[in-house]
Amino acid sequence: MRKPLLLASAAALVLGTAACPIARQDSYPLPQWNSSLLISPERLSGRLDDPRTVVVHVGRDRASYDAGHIPGARFLALSSISAGDGALPDAAALETVLEGVGISDNSRVVLYGDMQGMLAARAFFILDYAGHQEHALLDGGLERWRADNRPVSTEAATGSTGTLTVRPRPQLVVDAAWVNQHRADSTVVLIDARPPEEFSGATPGEGVTRAGHIPGAYNIPSRTAFVSETDLRLRSPEVLASRFTLADAAQRDTVVVYGRTAEQASMLYFVARYLERTVRLYDASFTDWSRRGEDFPVER
Repeated sequence: MRKPLLLASAAALVLGTAACPIARQDSYPLPQWNSSLLISPERLSGRLDDPRTVVVHVGRDRASYDAGHIPGARFLALSSISAGDGALPDAAALETVLEGVGISDNSRVVLYGDMQGMLAARAFFILDYAGHQEHALLDGGLERWRADNRPVSTEAATGSTGTLTVRPRPQLVVDAAWVNQHRADSTVVLIDARPPEEFSGATPGEGVTRAGHIPGAYNIPSRTAFVSETDLRLRSPEVLASRFTLADAAQRDTVVVYGRTAEQASMLYFVARYLERTVRLYDASFTDWSRRGEDFPVER
């Protein structure tokens, strides 16, 4: 059986990381991407007075929001959209939460948040799942906004409640049984968003009971989507697409992403959406897989 490649350090010349074997020798295809899913601080700055624009700061708690946020941004608690066990809120609960931060059916939602953009990516997935149409990530997050010397506020934003109709899209989510059934499917590629040491099994990761990865998965750590650890702008579409090409994703119909947690996986979900790939999220992720029995194998 072909061993899946650890892609955290592949394509060294493209990504500026240490070298490792490369899966494909042919040239990378020209990527396609959806530029509407990413907004620069400059563009957002010009839209802050637009009544359709809703800016949302996503965090585990209010500490970072209270310390300074984009003027007018509403606070969204991670716990309100992510249970951490693969269980998504029902439609009524999602409507209440999302309307509570001012989101309506016709809103142009801009998301940023804590944990190097992972929480904003989680909210992006939730809006996809809810059937909302116009939402984007702030490129570089609050860090880039501050670096550009743009204003921040410590005053809690107030605003009207939105009017939203949630239309759940369950086809975006898969569970362990689906992954197990399709992990050898030639039309599906599994991509693991964890750091290389967790993918290899050298370090289990918090909550993981069996170290390693799902057999057949490729590793594209979520953090490699960014320019650097401190510059959280998204890499160019060409570089992002090269990662997916190395994982044979260009030859597959469906990309399935997972991480240690759903938040970690959501960043790669966003990248796949940005690259206009058909993507699904194993929401319960590897923490769930590792706790299952021998019928759900782990490879190291």
